[in-house]
Amino acid sequence: MRFLHTSDWHLGRSFHGMDVIDHQRDFVQQVSEIIAEHQVDALLLSGDVYDRALPAVAVVEMFDEALSRLMGAGIPIIISSGNHDSAVRLGFGARAFEKAGVHIRASVEELNRPIVIPGPDFDALVYALPYLEPRLVAEQLGVQAPGHEPIIVAALDRVRQDLAERKSVTERAQVPLVMAHVFAAGGAPSESERELSVGGLDKVSHQVFSDFAYTALGHLHGRQTLAPNVRYSGSPLAYSFSEATHRKGAWLVDVDATGLVDVTEVQFKQPRALATLNGPIDDLLSNPAHAAAEEAFIQATVTDVDQPQRGMDRLRERFPGILVYRWEPSERREQRRYADRVRVQATPEEVCGEFYSHVRARELDASESAIMQDVLTHSLTAGAK
Repeated sequence: MRFLHTSDWHLGRSFHGMDVIDHQRDFVQQVSEIIAEHQVDALLLSGDVYDRALPAVAVVEMFDEALSRLMGAGIPIIISSGNHDSAVRLGFGARAFEKAGVHIRASVEELNRPIVIPGPDFDALVYALPYLEPRLVAEQLGVQAPGHEPIIVAALDRVRQDLAERKSVTERAQVPLVMAHVFAAGGAPSESERELSVGGLDKVSHQVFSDFAYTALGHLHGRQTLAPNVRYSGSPLAYSFSEATHRKGAWLVDVDATGLVDVTEVQFKQPRALATLNGPIDDLLSNPAHAAAEEAFIQATVTDVDQPQRGMDRLRERFPGILVYRWEPSERREQRRYADRVRVQATPEEVCGEFYSHVRARELDASESAIMQDVLTHSLTAGAK
């Protein structure tokens, strides 16, 4: 039996101000094609369907469109809520959807009610844990200790109890898989994830999942392996430049009556490569080593001591895909309070020059000095009349 493990779709998210809803439609089409090409038996989406608890109408319509397309494959679609989702909104209509093969788990009450997928000589049991915010579910789960790990341990105890009861009443092998939206210790975060808590209380040891055939994790946006049977699929698109080196895709997970058989990666084609450039603006504009970045989405950091004029516009002429522009000078000029700098100036020209330098973080060039001199001369002349 083959599962496709995905997570963190973040429908409705933008990329540094750029609308990517068409890119999200494209990866949904790729998911549909992967299901058909690789004969997938069930699709897993481990949290963060949406980027916001209250998604825009157009985004909800796009998810409806995506579900309609994916349901055409005739396989179970299993969805759990993430920390970006509103559990109540995502879970609306779950009972009706279940009759059509779309299984949504967004409440504590249903975390130990698996989706049962019969195989030839075994049953795959998918326990889809919703995102469990400790402040909201601790009392319900009987947990007093702080942090996310005690919550997950308590939830998995309920799962194991249900699994044991099912094993006791059947001779068919029961193969358990878990979906969870957590920050597992050892995972590598990126800039586009929202912290679950502070002080390290958000981390959960991946060892708590060790006795399950496979655990399909969501939350971290880089695809990674914490153990052969505990993995993050990562987000299907990059949502920050810290993900420039990520290989975006998903996992194909094969199980049989003995448990996990194999896990292989599949890739999602990206709309453009990501590139981060760093250096003096003249080098970025002229160095042939940056030629490959001309077709990429760009984050550029210029390091000139003086802030370049029209830096973003000039870089866009070579790199049309520039989205982020930063000025981080390689060395800082002497920093003094503006009042102290002006106090020692004797002439109007020097006062204006210091003001310009304070605001623009660079000195006037020759043409700008000439304009300033003309303005001052005109002002002084007009004042004398």
